[in-house]
Amino acid sequence: MNRTFFPTVLIIFLFVTFISCSNKPKRSRKPVSSITIEPNARNYIYGNSVAVDVKTKLRNGEIDNIKLYYEDELIKESSDLEFRAENVVLKNVGRNTFRAVAMKTDSVSNTRVISVNVVSEIEPQQFTYKTINNFPHNNSFYTQGLEFHQGFLYEGTGENGSSGLFKIDLKSGNSLQEYLLDEKYFGEGITILNDKIYQLTYRAQKGFVYNLIDFALIDSFEYKSQQGWGLTNDGQNLIMSNGSHEIIWLDPENYSEIKRIQVANNKGIINNINELEYIDGKLFANIYTTEMIIEIDPETGKVFSEINMNGILNLYQKPGEKIDYMNGIAWDAENDRLFVTGKWWPRVFEIELVPSE
Repeated sequence: MNRTFFPTVLIIFLFVTFISCSNKPKRSRKPVSSITIEPNARNYIYGNSVAVDVKTKLRNGEIDNIKLYYEDELIKESSDLEFRAENVVLKNVGRNTFRAVAMKTDSVSNTRVISVNVVSEIEPQQFTYKTINNFPHNNSFYTQGLEFHQGFLYEGTGENGSSGLFKIDLKSGNSLQEYLLDEKYFGEGITILNDKIYQLTYRAQKGFVYNLIDFALIDSFEYKSQQGWGLTNDGQNLIMSNGSHEIIWLDPENYSEIKRIQVANNKGIINNINELEYIDGKLFANIYTTEMIIEIDPETGKVFSEINMNGILNLYQKPGEKIDYMNGIAWDAENDRLFVTGKWWPRVFEIELVPSE
């Protein structure tokens, strides 16, 4: 047999294979965009303008269009691989997103998203407090929600096995009516709207609705947030916090989300927003693990004022007594009274806000 036969066949095979492979269409590669903001800053200020640069790289193919969105609003579209959007006004406090969607002529696309922190342009007014009165509080209550309604305090408590809903006589601190949750639920914030009491739970993503008069359980609902924390209402809708920097409005009939805002002062985004109270068109919120209450604009999320509650419990805390963080704001609109308390606290305090010197 000819010794050159096999090498010749091998060479022909490799050549045919090479030609075959080279004729196969190349896989279309995704375009890759980058987004940069000018000026570069750690925090941006609400209402200021920025320029946004978009640069896109192609491995193969041709670009059809690149769309730039700010907070889901299309602000510029171009077929250039590099372009700039000028004078983009920052219109929300909190985390603002820019999104570039690059589309090739063969419909292969890719998306790049970046976020920037936007703070308020307002320096919050500083307040402290004056104690007007104080009342007994059941120090076994791990307070998660507090509301004043028609002369009585209503309180939602937490911890598995101890969670419940209570109607309280303010002067004595005695419980007049109660509903205890199943031990699998960790109770959270409460609010009263249209003769119903609404209550959140911590991690079950479930809320409960009760008749105001007899505490009969009449409904339950689910919400998207992974956690439920504070709850209040503006006379029309439910307003909840989830332990983050966001506050969410819910429809009280079908529990769908209406809107959400982010909260920030002039220094940064405010996290750990807890118990809520709606007072004269403004939101007041405890900040978890602190003795600070903030006043929030419900339209923009800007912090208007900060109330330092430091030391309010000092005279009433006994050595070795188990207490936890401040959590509970209630407003007596009829008599213009403001109440605060905390988890396992022995007292409820009526306070007056005093501008800091």
